[in-house]
Amino acid sequence: MSLSTYETRPDFHQGPNHSSANDGSPEIEGNRMKQVGSHLRTLVLNANMQPLSWAPLSVWSWQSAFVAVHQERVIQIKTYEDCIVHSATQSFEVPAVVALRNYHKRKRVGFTRYNLFLRDEFRCQYCGHRFPVKELTFDHVVPRSKGGGSNWSNIVACCSKDNLRKANRTPKQAGMKLLRQPYAPTGYQLDAAARRQPLVNGELHQTWMDYLYWGAELED
Repeated sequence: MSLSTYETRPDFHQGPNHSSANDGSPEIEGNRMKQVGSHLRTLVLNANMQPLSWAPLSVWSWQSAFVAVHQERVIQIKTYEDCIVHSATQSFEVPAVVALRNYHKRKRVGFTRYNLFLRDEFRCQYCGHRFPVKELTFDHVVPRSKGGGSNWSNIVACCSKDNLRKANRTPKQAGMKLLRQPYAPTGYQLDAAARRQPLVNGELHQTWMDYLYWGAELED
């Protein structure tokens, strides 16, 4: 499994001046082909200059980031060198990296399929092998039929083979051993797990790289 990005809805209300495809919104010019514009995205940092989210990595469409910058809702940190957008009378650079003006406090980690797999780093917690998401399922360590709950401390990532092998039994009854006990992760623990995932080719623009690893520990 690789570190990927997701596009969030910006946490601000777009004003009446927000442009759309029907009212003369800017178009991409420069060295990039025009059709690339709709796929260009902007990395979003928190006010402490760390990514707003690593799990998965937070980005906005460049259009949303462009509006936020010009409404002074965010700070433009870096722009794409090879892209220019233009209105009827002006030309503008395209934001590659923006930062929130106010620090966004981390919320409680959602108990989701993605976060569960990320906590376990996309490894079956019985055999230890890494699998693509489509080949992973989840297992109730203590089966529901035996009183086990559907929560962080009782569910682990599991491959289909080991899920069938364990069946409706506890690991001890099935003669199986967990790699580690399941736990409720913090946002920072998920961020750390996400940073350990391989990068997706083409997903992360070179312009972003200086801002993705400022919080990483330095090696001797």
